[in-house]
Amino acid sequence: MVSLGEASQIVWRSMLLGIGQVLGITVTSCCSTKYLSLGWYISVMSFFHFSEFVVTSVIRPQNLTAESFLLNHSKAYGLAALVSWVEYWTELWLFPGLKKTYWISGVGLFLCIGGEIVRKTAMLTAFHNFDHLIRTEREEHHQLVTGGIYSLCRHPSYVGWFYWSIGTQIILCNPLCSVAYLITSWTFFKERVLEEEVTLLHFFGKEYVAYQSKVPTGLPYIHGYNIK
Repeated sequence: MVSLGEASQIVWRSMLLGIGQVLGITVTSCCSTKYLSLGWYISVMSFFHFSEFVVTSVIRPQNLTAESFLLNHSKAYGLAALVSWVEYWTELWLFPGLKKTYWISGVGLFLCIGGEIVRKTAMLTAFHNFDHLIRTEREEHHQLVTGGIYSLCRHPSYVGWFYWSIGTQIILCNPLCSVAYLITSWTFFKERVLEEEVTLLHFFGKEYVAYQSKVPTGLPYIHGYNIK
């Protein structure tokens, strides 16, 4: 049962993201074309966080909280977003032509949409086996999911998030943050995959070792944790 305080947190986050989606569509449709990429960015960000909550409500309703939006994922995540906004507005002021390279923004939008589809497909495929947090204890119903999109890569939810995060900066035509997001996201997921695969090997043993031998992580130059 969700408490009154938790419910209020969910409501205001939902309203904030709803306003963000409307703002993104408005900027894209009604404002000067120089803000087109900004409108796409606002819509992509709003949709991602709201859809995280919606999909979690379907696959793990018992774990649903205001944290399921992933809005306050970490201080580093918030700082990265802030830095990207500073770069965008600074470059829009100094080099306005840079933000009108719409084909580059289109590539970023493609990465974001593709990443979104891959991540949400992974979450729905894993269903109750999925969690935003790495589990330290195996739940009774926890099974190793190897079918569907998991037959193509071992960590599709991370693959989707990785390309989505880079795509957000390409949409904004932020050259500095595009490189920074690539490096920091790769480093984060490298460590995350290592940590998660240690627990998965503990949970599933030889079954996971066999899965590792057949299916890659899906992330570039990240191989996961291998038992020598």
